Amino acid sequence: MAGKGRGLGIAAVVVGLVGLLSGVGGLACARVAYGGSVVSGEAMAPTYGRGDRVVYERIDGSEVRRGDVVLFSAPDRYGFDELVLERVVGVGGDRVTCCTGAGAGTRVSVNGEPLREPYLKNPEASRGFAGQSYDVRVPEGRLFLLGDHRAAARDARAFLDDQGGTLPRSVVRGRVIDDYTVPLVLGTALMLGALLVPVGAGLGIAAVVVRRRARAAMAPPPPPWPVRG
Repeated sequence: MAGKGRGLGIAAVVVGLVGLLSGVGGLACARVAYGGSVVSGEAMAPTYGRGDRVVYERIDGSEVRRGDVVLFSAPDRYGFDELVLERVVGVGGDRVTCCTGAGAGTRVSVNGEPLREPYLKNPEASRGFAGQSYDVRVPEGRLFLLGDHRAAARDARAFLDDQGGTLPRSVVRGRVIDDYTVPLVLGTALMLGALLVPVGAGLGIAAVVVRRRARAAMAPPPPPWPVRG
């Protein structure tokens, strides 16, 4: 019985530690590496609509590539601190021009190559807000960002007189992801931790009970009451 109690105690410690490390490690990694946000506007429709929840990986602005959908903070431009969701069209050194074609065939070009943007809701609205063309050389360390719903997005085209509407890479807070493998693994680690910690506690309680019963079974019987004659 005593050996069984020791075994339960060891199992309690092992299971509890595994659960604690899994839960704390998963939570720490999730908080450091990923974030979540709710789309509050229509600038990225139909790719992401109002009310959609997106998961993003926290990255440095130097890691973004053309075509990435990023969240950024630009209170000096927009007048609020909420994250803004837009797509990276040009990076430092790129030349972004608009537009070739007409109607649904309107195309923005990057370095002379018309972009294929099947995700656009209205490619014909890619011109500036007054219907003008634009030709922007993106400065090094900056990004040219546009929304997918070109008719509704207040993006780089609204600020062409400020360094071509570009923003510094430093404003980027994260890149939206479509592959949830890593977040799912981290979520599984969190759930595993939440399961194993109470199991470990239960094993610990069981070990204490077993030890007490073992000590009670091994205790000497009380002496007989004296008989008076």
